[in-house]
Amino acid sequence: MNALPTGAAPLQQDARTIGLIGLAHGTSHFFHMLLPPMFPVLIKEFGLSYSQLGLAVSLFFIISGVGQACAGFLVDRVGARPVLLAALFSFVAAALAAATAHSYAGLMLAAALAGLGNAPFHPVDFTILNKRVSAPRLGHAFSVHGISGNLGWALAPLLLGGITAATGNWRWAYAGAALYAAIVLLLMLWGRQAIDDRLGQWAAEPVKPAPSAAGAAPARPEHAMAFLKLPSVWLCFSFFFWTTVALSSIQSFASPALQSLYGLPLAYTSLVVTGYMLCGAVGMVMGGFLVARVERLEKIIAANLLLSALLLLLVGSQVLGGLAALAITALAGLGIGLAGPSRDMLIKRAAPPGATGRVYGTVYSGLDLGFALAAPLLGRMMDGGHAAGIFGVAAAALVVGVASAAWVGRGIAARKSALAVA
Repeated sequence: MNALPTGAAPLQQDARTIGLIGLAHGTSHFFHMLLPPMFPVLIKEFGLSYSQLGLAVSLFFIISGVGQACAGFLVDRVGARPVLLAALFSFVAAALAAATAHSYAGLMLAAALAGLGNAPFHPVDFTILNKRVSAPRLGHAFSVHGISGNLGWALAPLLLGGITAATGNWRWAYAGAALYAAIVLLLMLWGRQAIDDRLGQWAAEPVKPAPSAAGAAPARPEHAMAFLKLPSVWLCFSFFFWTTVALSSIQSFASPALQSLYGLPLAYTSLVVTGYMLCGAVGMVMGGFLVARVERLEKIIAANLLLSALLLLLVGSQVLGGLAALAITALAGLGIGLAGPSRDMLIKRAAPPGATGRVYGTVYSGLDLGFALAAPLLGRMMDGGHAAGIFGVAAAALVVGVASAAWVGRGIAARKSALAVA
């Protein structure tokens, strides 16, 4: 990691980097939702089934997950900025492919291009934030990063559905998505110095490593794959996988599950994901302040995720009224959001020097795997009439995630103690 100058960078400089990366991350989450909000339109247009379109979404996350693990190596080798620009270009191509699709194959191409574009975002984003944002503001940077993702999820159905309703033509909606990605790409080019991870914070030239002491033998470089031997990397991967299973449960199936369990109309239950994401965004703002004040971050993660798990179990128990169940489900997002910045900082502490991109790429591929595997299994649960199980699965997944984070925190604490003794 590049050496940072003493003190904090000017607020304007940090804010520009945080804002640009937040915008880029929101765009990646927007393209998670390139197809799902348009499912009814695409089914009618092409005579497809939900299973076929679900396969397109799985293709997105499979390509994104595999690509994310590989992208971390590319980021560490060539830098994060060029990879970010290429990813945004891939989003433009994905939206244009969807706009011009005349068959199922065209939609699959759009899903593949969107997955390819999404793949590098977490290693890119966190490499730039860790290298460009001064330490006192890093927790807030992680908060903005998480909030922007939630807002990207919320924007996609509004933009795609709004343009389709206004024009009567779904192809114009995807043309609008292409224009949106192109504008973001131009903004990244405009602010390219603020997202250049190859520069020190106040440096005009790339920071060079300090020369070794006279007579000291040069350190033997580690193999590029050496970080994979660290248990903390796979525990972080496990954490992301299980918490994403919980997210997929709510994002994809909370609405129909609440309809089934409480008899609520779609007009009400359709609001639950929006409420969950908004509560998550509020939690992330609050969580950014907690990161700077608490040393054992796994304790923040455990307290908030366990609270969310209890709330979801309460909803699944059917002891609440319908509107109360809807509100409690949305409120569970607050605990997830509060844990978010601590989660990202915990991964930073677990990453060995010089492997930031590789670690984030590997760890965050657990998110893609969670989405790819959870949706079809949870869909079968709903088809089998086990709506209450949706909330049970989400709660259980959060508990397993807490255990993974606890093991990571213990390892970091043990490593610090060993260094202090030495």
